[in-house]
Amino acid sequence: MVKIRELLNKPLVEAILELRWHIDPEIGDPNYSIFVGGIYSILKTKYKFHEPLPSSMIPERIAGSFVQHRFRIEKNKWPLIQVGPGIVTLNDTTNYTWTDFGQRANELVKAMFKAYPKPEEMRISNLVLRYIDAIQMSDARKNVLDFTRKNLKANFIVPEQLYDGVDVIKKPKSFSFQIANITKNPKGTVTLRFATGMHKGRKAIILETVVQSINEELPSLPDGFSAWIKAAHNITDDWFFKLIEGDLESEFAGE
Repeated sequence: MVKIRELLNKPLVEAILELRWHIDPEIGDPNYSIFVGGIYSILKTKYKFHEPLPSSMIPERIAGSFVQHRFRIEKNKWPLIQVGPGIVTLNDTTNYTWTDFGQRANELVKAMFKAYPKPEEMRISNLVLRYIDAIQMSDARKNVLDFTRKNLKANFIVPEQLYDGVDVIKKPKSFSFQIANITKNPKGTVTLRFATGMHKGRKAIILETVVQSINEELPSLPDGFSAWIKAAHNITDDWFFKLIEGDLESEFAGE
């Protein structure tokens, strides 16, 4: 059963919902300019601060799927929405809760189809829910493979004979690992990534959990979105709590 629990000291770096739609590579999206103004008009009561990005100076036709505008709840505050030709994202960080994020995600998708001048022409191609967490290592001198095995249930094994007869230190300087599985509900793929990195000046394991649906895997939008994101979150939440069960969960819960 999926375990929904808010953590006092959560390791979340960023939660991201991303939607992309097809645009003509030659002419771009003729509805884009109207769409940007329309979606801001609908959502401005919650996202008051408009932050044009440097990429907004690039002509829309050649901007590709780069975000050009941010709409924040307040200046320098999260959550925020990002908009560009063929792309919209919802981003949140340490103040994230699933209840709030899920509600904002549903509001955003409804606003997208309401703001787009010809919603029947908005052909969504890619739907992604992504969580990035940073699991700090209390002792940077520890072997990262020992840390992941003890704290994250992930046992990465390097053949011992690799070190025989060569002058190589056994403790890895860095590592990365990725695995992807097909999902039935929602239809798509769930990807789990582990990598070494830095967070707030300390060595950390960067953990990414991503659910993605593309093209024929996509639900009917906007009506099918609520069920999609609920199912996608069920997977990411379930995997995250299974990985941190034990000492890390107690630490993040503030126990």
